[in-house]
Amino acid sequence: MCEDLFKYQILYFSGNELNQQLENWLNKADLSYGPARAIIAPHAGYTYSGETAAWAYRQISPATVKRIFILGPSHHVRLRKCALTICKKYQTPLYDLKIDSQIVAELDATKEFQWMDMKTDEDEHSIEMHLPYIAKVMEDFKDQFTIVPILIGSLSPEVEQMYGEILAKYLADPQNLFVISSDFCHWGSRFRYTYYDKSAGPIWKSIENLDKAGMDIIETLNAESFTSYLQKYQNTICGRHPIGVLLQTIAALSKQNYQMSFKFLRYAQSNKCNNHNDSSVSYASGSLILN
Repeated sequence: MCEDLFKYQILYFSGNELNQQLENWLNKADLSYGPARAIIAPHAGYTYSGETAAWAYRQISPATVKRIFILGPSHHVRLRKCALTICKKYQTPLYDLKIDSQIVAELDATKEFQWMDMKTDEDEHSIEMHLPYIAKVMEDFKDQFTIVPILIGSLSPEVEQMYGEILAKYLADPQNLFVISSDFCHWGSRFRYTYYDKSAGPIWKSIENLDKAGMDIIETLNAESFTSYLQKYQNTICGRHPIGVLLQTIAALSKQNYQMSFKFLRYAQSNKCNNHNDSSVSYASGSLILN
């Protein structure tokens, strides 16, 4: 069993520079939709998405959080289920984050999870990119919380529902926080996705409209509507399955009369596309609260 992890792909920054940059971004973001029970935030390089991610992380109330579930999409390995880590802790440039071995064991006992091998764990940036932000937000309580990384495979809606039912009791616990890792539209020939509604005007505006249509649906917390949107537009939202699992988790709790609401707080694009030779990735951050 490994003791630590991570080669940091992040990092144009040293530990001190990273700490300062995260602090600057968090200070610029408004606390307007918290305390968050779950957030959706991007996982691209911080130069591109770090400022957007801050708006989600700003909604967290660290004093109330004892455990953080991180749901990230698998970019490098084909998974039909979800996978758990064999590690005991993850390293970050700020301090180490302890894996919650008890919860990992509970999830393993459901027989519905696989295990990540070390190469998969080390190569996957969708979880990795959230670790420094988690460490920064939780720094005053760094010995008082644990994390539960879960790598999400390419799931059918039915399997997303199954995982939602498994995870519902954890989202119901006010001491738990869910971090949903996702970038939004990957547009351009290099991504094999060039949807363009010419009535929107420039390409970048068409991309924004497409993303915001999906974001509006996510805000309704309707998993079936989000699946229909994805089937219609094939939008290249890389965290669509983690988002789907979150929506199904909320659906399971709504049957128990939990009332939750979600709001997106920030949206950005890496580049404003104006012709078919351009490319961009979109980023969005939002917060789920208990009403």
